[in-house]
Amino acid sequence: MLRDWRVRRRLTQLQLANRAGVSTRHLSFLETGRATPSREMLLHLAERLDVPLRERNVLLVASGYAPAFPESALDAPPMAAVTAAMRQVLAGHEPYPALVVDRLWNIVDSNAACEMFLAGAKPHLLEPPVNALRLTLHPEGMAPRIANLGEWRAHLLRGLARQVAATGDGDLARLYDELRAYPCDRPEPDVETPGPGQFAVPLRIGHDGRELAFVSTLATFGTPLDVTVSELLIESFFPADAATAQVLRGR
Repeated sequence: MLRDWRVRRRLTQLQLANRAGVSTRHLSFLETGRATPSREMLLHLAERLDVPLRERNVLLVASGYAPAFPESALDAPPMAAVTAAMRQVLAGHEPYPALVVDRLWNIVDSNAACEMFLAGAKPHLLEPPVNALRLTLHPEGMAPRIANLGEWRAHLLRGLARQVAATGDGDLARLYDELRAYPCDRPEPDVETPGPGQFAVPLRIGHDGRELAFVSTLATFGTPLDVTVSELLIESFFPADAATAQVLRGR
């Protein structure tokens, strides 16, 4: 497993040994099972390899140690500060859409402005847990309303592919395969090249007879020590033009 993570990060044994301050010989012994790593060494190497907290626990258990990082339910009392912070961000972003997703892009929470994204979606896509990516790209979800579907789909799938490569998450890989199989009759650019004045790929979506344009930002908790917290992602949508801002502000 250590070797798999090292290869995933495209590091040689020498490069990882230098990063971790250990000998290449010792690292080789750990990877081949000739030496048993201590709990502290496992956590040290996992940190240098930027292994997700969930997978650090897997490494520890595989070596006979107890997990180091808790995985708390969002409604647990210790998570009150986390949920309060998320609600503050979501409420403060009104009248623009914002949502919180977990590691599989299931929607954990959202603000009222996100209702515009749900319009016209088939009921089976709105059954909890609602998956934000499935809802966006499914032909019975938002996809028919997205004016630049090919471009937005390519953007989302490339991002998800990078996430799969970085985490090695099998559930994410299966989600990617599912989304990739959805039909799309629009050209999907292989490489994004900006047009004049373009700084990000916009989401262009039809709503109440108008086309609205958004750009989005992604935010995470900066110093997570809990698996659940480490996997939360807040996506905030901002108007990409003045007309969209006016519609959302009710002008």
